[in-house]
Amino acid sequence: MRTTRREFAKRLSGAVMAATFAPAGEPARLPIAFSTLGCPAWDLQKILNFAGEHGFAAIELRGLQGNLDLPSHPAFAAERIAQTKRDILSRNLRVACVSSSASLHESDPEKRSKILADARRFIDLASSLDALYVRVFGDSPDSGHPVIPSNDLKARVAAGLRELGDYAGPRKVTVIIESHDDFTASASLADVLHRADSKSVGLLWDAHHTFAESNEDPEFTVRQLGPWIRHTHLKDSVGKDGDRKYVLTGRGNVPIKKQIDALRSMDYKGFYCFEWEKVWHPDLEDPEIAIADYARVVTDHLR
Repeated sequence: MRTTRREFAKRLSGAVMAATFAPAGEPARLPIAFSTLGCPAWDLQKILNFAGEHGFAAIELRGLQGNLDLPSHPAFAAERIAQTKRDILSRNLRVACVSSSASLHESDPEKRSKILADARRFIDLASSLDALYVRVFGDSPDSGHPVIPSNDLKARVAAGLRELGDYAGPRKVTVIIESHDDFTASASLADVLHRADSKSVGLLWDAHHTFAESNEDPEFTVRQLGPWIRHTHLKDSVGKDGDRKYVLTGRGNVPIKKQIDALRSMDYKGFYCFEWEKVWHPDLEDPEIAIADYARVVTDHLR
C-alpha cells in the first residue's frame, strides 16, 4: 500500500472543499450527498434542484429514471454532456461518484473481459463529469449467499482493481470497491486493497454493511481501513443480522453518528452519502421524505 492517509487527505481536500463552499453571499455547504438509487422516478433536473434546495454538496449517480447503465443515458451522450455538466455546476453541485454494477469476481475470461470493459465505460463517464470515483464490487458468483472470500476470489478481485486503477489513474478517477456482500469484513477488504497496491484504488465504506453484516464497531473499521476510505454510504435500519428493514435516518439501531464521528476523527475529506435503496425496495418512504430527512439529521450532527 503506497498511499498514506496524509497523501490522500491532501489529494481530496481541494476537490471536496470546492464542493462544500458556496459562492460569495451563500452559506457554505457541508459535504453531504445522496445516491440517485433513492429516487428512481426523478429526472436529472429534479434531482439537481432537490439537491440544491436541501443543502447537498454532491450527488452520486447510480442510475437515472430506471436506467442503471449510466453511460447509455441520453443526459451523458456526447452532444449533451457539456450541458449536463453546466446544469450540475449551476446548482453548485458536483458528482461525487459514478456507481457501476461491475463485479470483479468473474473467472471466465470472456465474461471477465466484458465486465472490465463495462467498468472502463463508467470510468470514462466519471472522467467526463469530473467525478472523483467509480464504484465496483468484489462479490462471489452467488452474492445472495455471502461467503468468506477465498484466496482465489481475493486474487481475482485485487487483479481487477489494479487493472482498472491503471486505466482510471491517468483519467483522474479512483476505482473504489464497496464493502458489500462477501467483502464486508475489514480483514478481507484490507487484504484485497493491499494486494491491489494502487494509488488509483480505494474503498467505498458502506458503513451499514460492515456494522450489520460483519458486526464491526465503526471505530474498529475506520482504524483498519481508514487509509483507503474515499467515499461513504450511510443508511439506517432496524432488526439484526440478515433480518433488517431500512428506516429513516436516526430511527434505527445503526450507529450513524458514531460512524460519522469515526470518520471525522481521521480527518476524512470525502462525502457522507445517503444510500436509500428505493430501487430495490419500492415500499420504502418516498425520496422527498427520506432524502430531506437525511439532510436534516446529518447536517445537524456535522454542525
